[in-house]
Amino acid sequence: MQTPRDLVYRAYTSSLRRQLPAEQLPRHIGVMLDGNRRWARERGAASADGHRAGADNIAPFLGWCEEAGVEVVTLWLLSTDNLNRPPSELEPLLGIIEGVVTDLSETRRWQVRVVGALDLLPPETAARLGEAASRTASVDGMVVNVAIGYGGRREIADAVCSMLEEAAAQGRTLEDLASTVTVEDIAAHLYTKGQPDPDLVIRTSGEQRLGGFLLWQSAHSEFYFCEAYWPDFREVDFVRALRAYAERERRFGS
Repeated sequence: MQTPRDLVYRAYTSSLRRQLPAEQLPRHIGVMLDGNRRWARERGAASADGHRAGADNIAPFLGWCEEAGVEVVTLWLLSTDNLNRPPSELEPLLGIIEGVVTDLSETRRWQVRVVGALDLLPPETAARLGEAASRTASVDGMVVNVAIGYGGRREIADAVCSMLEEAAAQGRTLEDLASTVTVEDIAAHLYTKGQPDPDLVIRTSGEQRLGGFLLWQSAHSEFYFCEAYWPDFREVDFVRALRAYAERERRFGS
């Protein structure tokens, strides 16, 4: 049963949504889902409880994006640095990630893509994530990139390696490649190749740093930092981020 406070919240959120200019909303949103562990610690709970609470907020968030007409969402679920956490924390986290990606794929609502250095993950985790993503390959819906085992520097390094391997397979020399390579050539080998760069990057938990997220792609992105921990990130917080984005004058580096 909805409380008066719930009704006021819904009315306020709906009012904010109606004020958003549809022609000035982002096509691609990147999200740094930060604060799960601090959320748990402040409640005297285990880190895994915070990660589960964060996982539960992903599907609602994607629904809000879909309603706003967003075409691509990139969710940073696990960084390459996170892989150095103690097994007692990493193993439950990997299980939670496997579960949420599987659940997203089973809805058949969005096209799920796994981006990151999957070779750094346990083979069984990489296989399960790949199977989940493959089930949505034909889905004609919003693209959801789940960044797992992801680091911006690693992505650029992998892109360069892929470009070199492709050139070698074509019989090209390093000298030839060095004299002709362009920014577009490198971009064509990124994990997100073929997708628009993120217009808006959101980071929760109050931290105001990029942390290596979409380093290449975010050169012209707008950033929005929210104080709420990810498990507490609400629809109204999302709508406020969209409003802030719509109010900015994008200069694209000029």
